Amino acid sequence: MARGECNCGAVAFEVDADLSNVFVCHCSICRRATGANGIAVVVIDNKCFRWLRGQDKIATWRKPVGDWQCWFCRDCGSPLPGANDPARMFVPAGLISEGGEKLRVAHHIWVGSKAVWDEIGDAGKQHVEAFKG
Repeated sequence: MARGECNCGAVAFEVDADLSNVFVCHCSICRRATGANGIAVVVIDNKCFRWLRGQDKIATWRKPVGDWQCWFCRDCGSPLPGANDPARMFVPAGLISEGGEKLRVAHHIWVGSKAVWDEIGDAGKQHVEAFKG
């Protein structure tokens, strides 16, 4: 069991699964959404996810073209879990405050799109595009 929350604590969630693999997306959308080199997420089955509080504080932004969107806290702006896939949730790894002891970067995706200043220095497998495994 893992728990997490946004920066201000207004939005909180629970994950009923053992968490281990972190995926870091380096695409331009994730870079712009975070203002960093991308976003580190844990991918889980929707059935394992439950909001604890703050669903009324969740805002979304949808890319004008395509199906991609991101979720964030209306109060503090923290990125929040969301589902760009009908069966899975993408949980920002940095939000997990309990139950994340086994988390390790396993995959870097869209490294073909990463920022020129971004140097990947961990053991995660690098994929030029999306993870295909």
